[in-house]
Amino acid sequence: MASTDPAYDEKNDGFKLATEVDSSNVETAGVTAERTLHRQLKNRHIAMISIGGVIGTGLFLGTANSLQAGGPVGLLLGYLVVGSICYSVMISLGEMIAYLPIPGGHIKLAERFVDGAFSFTMGWNYWYNWTIILPAELSAASVLVNFWDKNTNLNSLWIIICIIVVVFINFLGAGAYGEAEFVFASIKVLTIVGLIILGIILDLGGGPDHDRLGFRFWKDPGPFVQYHGIAGAKGRFLGWWAVMTQAAFSFIGTEIVAIAAGEAKNPRRNLPRAIRRVYIRILLFYIGGVTVIGLLVPSNDPRLGLGKGTAAASPFVIAIKRSGIKALPHIINACLVTSAWSAASSDMYTSSRALYGLAVARNAPALFKRTTRKGLPWVALICSTAFAFLAFMGVKSGSGKVFGWFANMTAVAGLMTWFGIAVTYIRFYAGTKAQGIDRSRLPYTSNLQPFAAWYAAIACLVICFFSGWSVFLKDNWDTATFVTNYLPLILFPILYVGAKWWKRTPIVPATEMDFHSGLAEIEADTYDEPPPKNKWEAIWQWLVCVSSLIRDHGLD
Repeated sequence: MASTDPAYDEKNDGFKLATEVDSSNVETAGVTAERTLHRQLKNRHIAMISIGGVIGTGLFLGTANSLQAGGPVGLLLGYLVVGSICYSVMISLGEMIAYLPIPGGHIKLAERFVDGAFSFTMGWNYWYNWTIILPAELSAASVLVNFWDKNTNLNSLWIIICIIVVVFINFLGAGAYGEAEFVFASIKVLTIVGLIILGIILDLGGGPDHDRLGFRFWKDPGPFVQYHGIAGAKGRFLGWWAVMTQAAFSFIGTEIVAIAAGEAKNPRRNLPRAIRRVYIRILLFYIGGVTVIGLLVPSNDPRLGLGKGTAAASPFVIAIKRSGIKALPHIINACLVTSAWSAASSDMYTSSRALYGLAVARNAPALFKRTTRKGLPWVALICSTAFAFLAFMGVKSGSGKVFGWFANMTAVAGLMTWFGIAVTYIRFYAGTKAQGIDRSRLPYTSNLQPFAAWYAAIACLVICFFSGWSVFLKDNWDTATFVTNYLPLILFPILYVGAKWWKRTPIVPATEMDFHSGLAEIEADTYDEPPPKNKWEAIWQWLVCVSSLIRDHGLD
């Protein structure tokens, strides 16, 4: 790109930020001539955030309870169903956010295409979701550390160390977060790919014990678990359904690229690429990972119970220990700890940006939209940091048990976020038809719409409604489980009705939806990617091209 272009700036590695090009004309979520978020996240940052950013303890640790409850086939089917919902949500979100990559992401889009009350509800639900998941990841980190240190009295120390690392990364700004996440996500991607390859080798008898497992554990103790001792097809169905909420917890966070849109460089080019990589994450990491777990670990292994609070509850660590490999479990567990740190860092980043988005949309006190000169929303970040200390609940109750509570709350809140995204897209789709907008000319589209959005909206509601069904079984009542499953579900309609009464805003008619505000600034941030500066950048661009070729000629 020639440097004669008036919007080009070599110091910023490309084009100037919209706020720098002409601050007098900037309209960022209704804020003019104010400090706002800066676009510091590069293509590789967005790519790794979308592929591995929030792969964390849901997959590496939470699958222990799912395998124990549903069996290997129940586990696989649960992840397949939730994976299909996740993909439907992402192609819905991708079409909107690639066209309008604005600060606040889908929260601000809900205001444009549904109404202000729905945006208010989406925003606070999303902030709640990521605020609660943060202590969940920190609790999980302390569980993982217990693999080496059996003295659970030191859990508070491990939590403090994790909080310090996560806070330090986030207060350095979006650029530092992007770099740290690129490294952490790379470790996670390499770890899960390595575990899948190792799992296949062990399953085929390549381990020290040379025991060829094949599908042994699909036969004994069986493909499904008779949930709660209930016989027949009903027990097997309930075992599969018990996997759904935990599977949702694992997938929640895929939509983080929408929140990162306000700080992404060249968003019109980079966000569609990130959205298109979602299927890699779903098929390779999640479906591949749970398949390997089901092949290597029997569902009746006593070490699978997270309520016991032991780090050996990670199914991957159990599988490696069962094969007789002595040193590798420690290496893998160390990778899983970095995974928890990475996921916690993403949680803090997302919750702070969600709170910032609420403030610029006037759905939260204006105090939370204050930023530094470098675009760091420091007030929102401090507020989100305060909730990290909820992780200390695990010091007395047991980190494994507390992790389960937070996972339930996060899963339901996350599913309601997906529901909101699907509803917003359905309205967006209606608006494009009413205003004669040719969707084929948008930066990203899918032929599955609007059916995928309807499927996601209905499926999310059904899973949430039946998420806590197990407490109604005979002699199985648990108040903590009931509250953590249904509190987020009840809050969503309460927030919407309350906001509707307070704001008195009507549903936006399809013919009056705003498809144009902010487009000039977005176009100003769009440019052709510069040629690679070194071999590493050349390799990265090659990988992106290969991914695109596979997408265009394979799965799409």
